[in-house]
Amino acid sequence: MMDGAFPTTQDDSTDPASTGGAGFATPREFGAFNWVGLKTLYMREVRRFMKVGTQTLLAPVVSALLFMVIFKLAFPGRGDVNGVPFGDFIAPGIVMMAILNNAFQNSSSSMTIAKVQGNTVDFLMPPLSALELTVGFLAGAATRGILVGAVTMVAIGLMGAADISIHSIPAVIYYSVIASFFMAAVGLLGGIWAEKFDHLAAITNFVILPLSMLSGTFYPISVFVEPFQTLSHFNPFFHLIDGFRYAFTGAVEGELLVGAAVSFGVTLALSVTCWLVLRSGYRLKA
Repeated sequence: MMDGAFPTTQDDSTDPASTGGAGFATPREFGAFNWVGLKTLYMREVRRFMKVGTQTLLAPVVSALLFMVIFKLAFPGRGDVNGVPFGDFIAPGIVMMAILNNAFQNSSSSMTIAKVQGNTVDFLMPPLSALELTVGFLAGAATRGILVGAVTMVAIGLMGAADISIHSIPAVIYYSVIASFFMAAVGLLGGIWAEKFDHLAAITNFVILPLSMLSGTFYPISVFVEPFQTLSHFNPFFHLIDGFRYAFTGAVEGELLVGAAVSFGVTLALSVTCWLVLRSGYRLKA
């Protein structure tokens, strides 16, 4: 058969034009947003807590169920609270606490561990912008918070400790997502600021725990005397718990629309702060 009977195909792997002219592969180009990198970071954050699911998913559910059992046993004859049975009143608050705590723990521990172990290069070197880093870390932490909240609520219902019938599905979705991203942002900022785990413990013990315990999780804020009852309305935890409780019971202590707006505004402000801090490289870049 004569040469040239069939057209020959050029091997692009040896073409200088396709290898950057020096034997190297052409760098991959991304659009305005690196979706591949964002997905990789998000999956990293999800797989990080899924690998230890007994600790990150099962343990919080058990703790929430213990809270329900203890309060039901401690107040066996407790009547309605704001027209809602006591068990139904405290169940949404306990679930919201689980969402908040786990979203915070995921983002804060991820960042602090990376800094302590010197692994921040894992997400600083790849072609990820500050916005993509922010979305990836927050979405991963929010996923853990929502998963824990959903499993906790189902477990409470199966145990028969409370009625988990939903009054407003949009409210359930809104407050679950907002609360998760809210504490994910707090955790990310805390992890960036902290230089060791003692610093995270200080944030938890002196900021998060007092605000959450004084937010009406286990009681109505009407039990407070002034000015503490009024001050409770400036606590973002109160609006999250109050709105989430409304989603299941239809009862609300504050102004629902005001609480929803405040929750969204604070979460947005914290998320933007995370983006600005990551862009500046504060305590991440030498």
